[in-house]
Amino acid sequence: MARHVMECLGKARVVIEDGKVLEVGEPQVKYCPLFEKYRGIKELTPEAIRENMEFRIKAFGMCSQDRATEMDDFISFGVSEILSHSITKGDIDAAVIAADGCGTAVMTNPRIIQGMGGRISGLCETEPIPKVVAAVGAENMLDPDTARMDAVAGADKAFAMGYKTVAVTTPFVSDAVAIRERHGSDAVIIGVHTTGMSMEDAEKAFETFDIITACASKSLRSIAAGKEDILIAGTKVPIIGITPKGKAMVTSKLESLGMKPQPSWTGMVPPDPLVRRRCPR
Repeated sequence: MARHVMECLGKARVVIEDGKVLEVGEPQVKYCPLFEKYRGIKELTPEAIRENMEFRIKAFGMCSQDRATEMDDFISFGVSEILSHSITKGDIDAAVIAADGCGTAVMTNPRIIQGMGGRISGLCETEPIPKVVAAVGAENMLDPDTARMDAVAGADKAFAMGYKTVAVTTPFVSDAVAIRERHGSDAVIIGVHTTGMSMEDAEKAFETFDIITACASKSLRSIAAGKEDILIAGTKVPIIGITPKGKAMVTSKLESLGMKPQPSWTGMVPPDPLVRRRCPR
């Protein structure tokens, strides 16, 4: 039985084996505006989380042998949508992401990037799923035998394969620092799954990442509020363009939707007070 562990829907620990939800922990955050919008979930409880995970397994085979590997955009604007668009435009050559059934892998097909990354988050542990391995390509996985996850090693692999501009997603500032030291500005580093990020890491994140999702991080949001040289996209879960390359990718995706980014946090509608109170420090 393949085992998959995620932190999702309020950063609750979820364990799935053989397509069944075996364990759901307590979420750190009780509310997410995206899940209220798309799934009508007003409060993140273990019961609501279990129901949503079972829905995902049924809808597109997440963490199971029935995994759908190619999809269209799930939401109009998110990290996987930015990556898919950037690949299509030729702004990046490859994306390094981690997904259930393949672990860390180098991807160049926009529909596979969207399919594997668009409807999951916070993957902590996974094992190979034959259907996913076939779609992604064993040669593109960091380790097809174990589906190992390691963003730094994944970036190294992508550049060793000959790709010149590579986007890499990671929730860890330490990964971002290592990738930047190894590959400089050829790497486009995107911070994801940042709920609960410390102030120390948040300060380093703005020095290291090209793009970062604010999620439920009071630290990231408070730092962003004091900056005038960033771009903001979205008000529910803001995506922040930090470097010129990151801002260009965010802007390009928004323009494809007929939208414009905010030039800074200034003037944005602040999060609902209930959400603010529930954002971990």
